[in-house]
Amino acid sequence: MSFQQGLSGLNATSKNLDVIGNNIANANTYGAKIARVEFGDMYATALNGAGTNSIGIGVNVAAVAQQFTQGNISTTGNAMDLAVNGAGFFQVTDGLSPTQYSRNGQFKVDREGFIVNNQGLQLLGYPADANGVIQPGLAQPLQLPTAGIAPAATTEIAIELNLDSRAKVTNPGAGVVPQIDFTDPTTYNNATSVTVYDVKGQDVAMTYYFQKAGNDQWNIFATANGQPVNGVPGAPDPITTAPIDFLADGSGPISAVSALPISLSGTMVTPAGATIVTPLNMTLDLSGATQRGDSFGVTNLTQDGFAPGSLTSVAVEGNGIIMARYSNGQSKPAGQVELATFRNPQGLQALGGNLWANTYASGDPVMGVPGDGSMGVLQAGALEESNIDLTGELVNMITAQRIYQANAQTIKTQDQVLQTLVNLR
Repeated sequence: MSFQQGLSGLNATSKNLDVIGNNIANANTYGAKIARVEFGDMYATALNGAGTNSIGIGVNVAAVAQQFTQGNISTTGNAMDLAVNGAGFFQVTDGLSPTQYSRNGQFKVDREGFIVNNQGLQLLGYPADANGVIQPGLAQPLQLPTAGIAPAATTEIAIELNLDSRAKVTNPGAGVVPQIDFTDPTTYNNATSVTVYDVKGQDVAMTYYFQKAGNDQWNIFATANGQPVNGVPGAPDPITTAPIDFLADGSGPISAVSALPISLSGTMVTPAGATIVTPLNMTLDLSGATQRGDSFGVTNLTQDGFAPGSLTSVAVEGNGIIMARYSNGQSKPAGQVELATFRNPQGLQALGGNLWANTYASGDPVMGVPGDGSMGVLQAGALEESNIDLTGELVNMITAQRIYQANAQTIKTQDQVLQTLVNLR
């Protein structure tokens, strides 16, 4: 008689209980994956043996396999928490050891601005240049910027508006000087303002005055910080070299007015007394202007300059791009997270700390950005919970306990049978 079967059952079931206990212990570990014990039966047969009456000699643990199914995603509100919704692993490194992989997106920013996990390993991705252009290639540790964003001088202004075709003519006529008095609203019909910026990011208040010169004709005048543009005080000239003529139906100007030149020159100061850097050359786009029997209204007004700004926050988008947001309302990419996938994730070697290493069985990693191909997308301000079903594990634990008791009973029975044989006279 043999105790082999019962002993192997006790050993295998004991390992199963260990795995179940580990699963239960990590039920609240973000990014953890459930493991299961896979058993295999054992037979003692000759190499070329045949027959159907072989009796097994027990069980062995064939594998402890982790199941890389998707875990639930829970929101945290922390901008640096990242969850992968779909396939893919974060890549982290200490700069010395081979790259390691994780599904736990609990990242932080260290004192040097690098994005790191709880073990201090740095998150890998693509950097961005000074203009915010992502530089794909070999992934490297992502470092958040600390400097502010440089200002940009205004070069283009676009105004989309409607001029009331029913308005009266306010142009005093040829030979009258000045053509417009900015302090007298009876010398123009409407006005609107926009703030533009010089190369230092200093703001200039531009005000545009619209004066009806005749049927379907309008003049445009402008001031910058109260000073007339393209003219001198008391005798300003229109920005346009000729009045803007509208189509008979008022749907738009007759001639193209997408590049009306505006040049600010000479000495100009801000309300605080700072000197504006001139010349400041811009173009005014009025191709979206209409003249219809409706009240004056500006529906869109844009300009491409901005003041300098300091970094205020960082946000990660679904495609992994890290957007740096600045106090002047601008934003630009600061980098992009790179993910890795494997043909056989179950071949990865668990390292602890929610980390895995690739092996020959897992295959080489396939890198890409979130959302491309089979890669999952990122969700910022959220974490992936473990895929461990606590209820199922408790039921499995009860089952394993019963199997352990049953195997112990077979050993006890074998012992009683052996004792009977020994007692034979």
